Amino acid sequence: MNAILSYMKRNYKILAFVAILAVALWSFMPKQKAVSDPEKDKLLLELITFVIEKGHYDPAKIDDTFSKGVYKSYLESLDPSKRFFIQSDIDEFSKYEDKIDDMILNKDLSFFDLTYNRLQQRIKESEGFYKDILAKPFDFTTNEEFSVDYEKMPYPKNDADLKKRWEKQLKLSVLSTITDKQKIQETPADKDKDAKMANDPVANKAFEDKKDEDTKPKSFEELEKEARESSLKSLNDYFDVIDDLERDEWFSVYLNAIAERFDPHTFYFAPDDKEKFDTSMRGSLEGIGARLQKKGDYVEISELIPGGPAWRGKELEQGDLIMKVAQGKDAPVDIAGMRLDDTVKKIKGPKGTEVRLTVKKVDGSIKVIAIVREVVELEETYAKSSVVKKDGKTYGVIYLPKFYIDFEDKNSRDAAKDVALEVKRLKEQKVDGIIMDLRDNGGGSLKTVVDITGLFVPQGPVVQVKSAGKQKEVLNDTDSSVLYDGPLVVLVNNFSASASEIFAAAIQDYHRGIIMGSKHTYGKGTVQNLIDLNQFVRNNSMGDLGALKTTTQKFYRINGGSTQREGVMSDIVMPDRYSYIDMGERDVDNAMPWDKIDPANYKPLAANFSGVIASSKQRMANNAQFKLMDENAKWVFEKKDENTFSLNIDKFKADVAKSEATAKKFKVLNDYKNNLTFEALPYEKALFAKEPLLAEKKQRWYESLSKDIYVEEALNVLGDMQPAAKSNAVTVKKDKMVKTR
Repeated sequence: MNAILSYMKRNYKILAFVAILAVALWSFMPKQKAVSDPEKDKLLLELITFVIEKGHYDPAKIDDTFSKGVYKSYLESLDPSKRFFIQSDIDEFSKYEDKIDDMILNKDLSFFDLTYNRLQQRIKESEGFYKDILAKPFDFTTNEEFSVDYEKMPYPKNDADLKKRWEKQLKLSVLSTITDKQKIQETPADKDKDAKMANDPVANKAFEDKKDEDTKPKSFEELEKEARESSLKSLNDYFDVIDDLERDEWFSVYLNAIAERFDPHTFYFAPDDKEKFDTSMRGSLEGIGARLQKKGDYVEISELIPGGPAWRGKELEQGDLIMKVAQGKDAPVDIAGMRLDDTVKKIKGPKGTEVRLTVKKVDGSIKVIAIVREVVELEETYAKSSVVKKDGKTYGVIYLPKFYIDFEDKNSRDAAKDVALEVKRLKEQKVDGIIMDLRDNGGGSLKTVVDITGLFVPQGPVVQVKSAGKQKEVLNDTDSSVLYDGPLVVLVNNFSASASEIFAAAIQDYHRGIIMGSKHTYGKGTVQNLIDLNQFVRNNSMGDLGALKTTTQKFYRINGGSTQREGVMSDIVMPDRYSYIDMGERDVDNAMPWDKIDPANYKPLAANFSGVIASSKQRMANNAQFKLMDENAKWVFEKKDENTFSLNIDKFKADVAKSEATAKKFKVLNDYKNNLTFEALPYEKALFAKEPLLAEKKQRWYESLSKDIYVEEALNVLGDMQPAAKSNAVTVKKDKMVKTR
C-alpha cells in the first residue's frame, strides 16, 4: 500500500533536492563530537520538519491548527485507553495545545519532557493499582457496566477514579476469560464436530489437545482465580516491557505525532524500525503469514499473506483485533497497550509450533484462533492462474497479490512478466474471458502496473504523476501490441490500494473491462519516498538518525481524477461485510484530499457495458446468498458502535449468547459452494507429479475459488459480455486500433 517506489528510483529531481537540502542543513548542524540525547532530539525535530516542509507534496502549515492536531494524536498514542493520565494532568498539558507549532520551530522540548516525565510517574502508580485489584476475587453479581469506547471516554477525575477504571477494565478482561473457559468445558471434545471433521492440521491439533485436557470441569472459583492470575501475568509482562523503554523510544512517538499530521503515510523510522522496514520491502515473511498494525490498545490484522497458515485457516481476517496471545496450551497473554514489536515477537516462533490468538471480530464477537506457524514462502505472493468451465465456455482467473519487482536484479521475476506469461498460457487454453483478481492487493511497483495495463489496452497513457509545484508527467504504455483483447473483469475490494487502483482506473477509463467488488477501493493515491536522515549531517557523532518516509507525489487517473481518498468506484457493487462502513483513506481525518487535473490524451473504446451491469445487479438482487451478505453487513454496521459491556456475569453471558445467536445465522456464508471446478493449467499438472507440495498449495487455492460467490458472479458477467466481445474486440494492426466484426 505504501510502496510506489519504482517511480522514485528514476526521479533524479528528488536526488537534486536531496543534494540541495544536505548543503542547506550543513550550515546549521552542530559540529561537536558528542552530544546528549536532548541535543539529538532537537536535531531530529529540526531535520524532520525541515525535510517534510521542503520535500512533502503539500506540506501542512505549522500553525495553531497543526499544533492542536499533534497534541490530540500524541496524547492518544501515549495513553490510548486513558488508564494513566488523570484530568489534572490534561489540564496542565492543555496550555501547550496551541503552542506546539512554536515549540517545534524553536526546538523547545519542554512539552515532551513534561508529558514523558508525568507518564513515567503514572505508570509506576498504575503498577500498584492492578496488583491490588487482582489480589482478590471480583464480584460479578453487581450491576456495573464498562465502555471500551476510549475516544469518547473522559479522563479519570482523580486517582480514586483512575483506580476504579482499572478495576472495571480488569474485571471485564477476567469475566471474558472465565466465560471462554466455561464454554470450552461445556463443549465435550468428542462432540467438537468442527474440529473433528475439519480437513485442517490446525483444527485437528486443537481437537487432539482438547482430548488430552482434564475432562473434569473446574469450579467457578477455580476458573476465576486462573483468569486473575493470567491477567496478572500479562500485566506484569506488559509493565516489564514499558519499564525497558528508553527515552528516545518515547520521543519517536512524539516525532510521529508531528510527522503524521502532514498525512497518514508520512512517518519517522527510528534506526531499528528502518531496518525492519527494509526487511519487509525485501519480502521476508515468517510466522503466521499476516501483517499487523497498531490500533488503539490492540493490534489489527492489516493483511493476510496469500498461502500462509493464517490465510489458509480462513478464520483470521483483515480488520480482526488481536487481544491476547498464547503459546500453544499456555495461558494467554493480554497484549493491551503492548508495543507492536513485542506483540509480533509473541506471535512469531519456530516452524511447527502453535500460537493461539484471542481476536475481536468486526462484528464484536470474541474468538480464539489456533494457528501452526510456518515459513511463508515468497512463491505464494506471485501471480498464478486457473481455468474453469461454465455454461460451455472456458474462463481464466489470474490472482495477483501485489505488484512486485526486484529493482536490484532486472532478470528476476516481476509482476508484469509473470502476468504476461499467465495471460499467454490462458490464451493457449482458448479462454473466453479473464478475471483479474486484485482483491486485498495493497499495491507495489508503478512500473509493473503500467506494463500490466499495457497487456490489455493499446499504446497510450496509463497514469499521471504530479510532484509539488511541477508539471504533471504522463506515464505511457509504449508497446503498441495488445496481448489479450477479450472480455475482462477486474475484481477489487476495500483493501485494493495504490497500484491496484491505478490498474482498475485505467481499465475503467478506457472502457476496456468491468470493475466489480466493494463499493470503492482503498483510496491511496499518493507516492512515498524513504529518505535516510543520516545523509544530511556532516561528521555525525550522534549515532544513527533513522529515516523519514514522506509523501512526495500524487498520481491521477488518465481522466484527470485522483484516486486519493475516493478510490475507484466499482461498476458493479457486490455486498460484503464492510458495505456500510467507511474504509480506507476516507476514514482518516488527515488524509490528503481528492482533487482533479487535466485529463491525459487518450481514446476510450466504444464498448457499452450498461446491459451487462444491469443484468448482474438484477441477478444479485435475486440471490439469497447476496441478500444474506447485505443483511450481515447491516448487522456489522449496527454492532460496531456497541462498546458497553455488562460486568454482571449473567447479563454478560446473555448479551454474548444473543450476539452469537445472530452471528450463527451468518455462518452459512462460509459454507457456500458455487459447484464450479477450478483446475490447473496443463504445464502445472505435469509439475504436480514431481512437486506434491506445490500441488497441495494450488489445490487449496482452487478449493477457495469453488467457495467464492464473487468469482462466480464475475464468471456470470464474463458470460454476459460474450456478445459484446464479438462486436467490440480490440486488435492491433500496424500500430492502429481497429474493431473487428
